[in-house]
Amino acid sequence: MAAYPPLNSLRAFEASIRLNSFSLAAEELNVTPGAVGQQIKKLEDWLGMELFTRSVRQVRPTADGLVYAARIGPALRQIVDASQQVRGRSDRSVRVVMPPSFAAKWFSRRMARFLIDYPTTSLHVGSQSQMIDFSRDPVDIAVRYFDGCDDSLETVLLYRGRAAAYCAPSYRDHMGLAKPSDLVRATLLNDILHAWWPEWLGAYAGLSMANVSTITQIEIDQTSMAIEAAIHGQGVVLANPLLTEEDIAEGKLVHLFPENVLTVPFGYYLVHPKNRAPRGQVKLFRDWLLAEAHELDVG
Repeated sequence: MAAYPPLNSLRAFEASIRLNSFSLAAEELNVTPGAVGQQIKKLEDWLGMELFTRSVRQVRPTADGLVYAARIGPALRQIVDASQQVRGRSDRSVRVVMPPSFAAKWFSRRMARFLIDYPTTSLHVGSQSQMIDFSRDPVDIAVRYFDGCDDSLETVLLYRGRAAAYCAPSYRDHMGLAKPSDLVRATLLNDILHAWWPEWLGAYAGLSMANVSTITQIEIDQTSMAIEAAIHGQGVVLANPLLTEEDIAEGKLVHLFPENVLTVPFGYYLVHPKNRAPRGQVKLFRDWLLAEAHELDVG
């Protein structure tokens, strides 16, 4: 014999005791009175005792039935309470994934504001550069750096892709970087995820691809690492301005040639599947993130 009584039978029994009627229990459970009677009989067979006395017009709980109901009632209420709490946490959760550099350099500074404004939301933040598969990964919404073209996704532009030159103040002074063409004697920190040096130097220093290839370069496969290398005086990095705002404010980096900012055909987009409209807390987070980004120049 199974260690647990038939769970559907327990539901039928609890409703029948509480409502004092098989018919009312059946209405609540969206089944027929006959189905309730069958479930009660299964429970009686499993227990080896009669829980209700049956007559043509009514059913009444037996003394054993009342004792059993009193003993299992607290346990059933605990199941309901625990289930509602878990369901409530799920309803309050938001699972978001974003690029590591965006998470570390932009979102982390603003996350506390969201948690203060919406303290009941359970926020789960993941960071990765790979494309999210919404059909496989447990993610509600994501920030993706790409061209915004994906027929399966709803996309909203948060911040258009731009490439600007940054370095440590000491490196600028040591290398005498006064104009874009001076970068021929610098070390270029080439973030291979955002490799826009040929385009930038072609537009603002008039250098050909052949000229660019003669400049000393260090290739780095993480945006945050490339920015950190620039902070520590290792060279000049091209980065999106929203990733450097804190380091600029703290004097760790300087923006070289502020008038020379290249617009690139990528950007940070807020995305979710077209066939999955954001639910309560996810929609709340989405609207909050869009409001935070509204202060940025997305044009």
